[in-house]
Amino acid sequence: MNAVLDFLQLHIEMVYIVILSIFLGIEVISRVPSVLHTPLMSGANAIHGVVIIGAIIVMGKAEADNYLALILGFLAVILGTLNVVGGFVVTDRMLEMFKKKK
Repeated sequence: MNAVLDFLQLHIEMVYIVILSIFLGIEVISRVPSVLHTPLMSGANAIHGVVIIGAIIVMGKAEADNYLALILGFLAVILGTLNVVGGFVVTDRMLEMFKKKK
């Protein structure tokens, strides 16, 4: 517990930046009109694709006996892939709403 408190005291600026970015993100997202939701979802899918590639790189550079890094990397790849696929499904459903009905 002391190690965590020492880390927070040494990096208090980073803690403030993370807290402020959370509040800023909530404000920005709450003011996005529904018309812009689909392009933002597509952008988020692209970002999560980069997360998947980063997780694969981390897994490739991890040592063979470092099971924690391998397991966390594997979970990151799986969860990132689920997030990308789910985001594309939601984006597709949103785009279907804007198509004219026959």
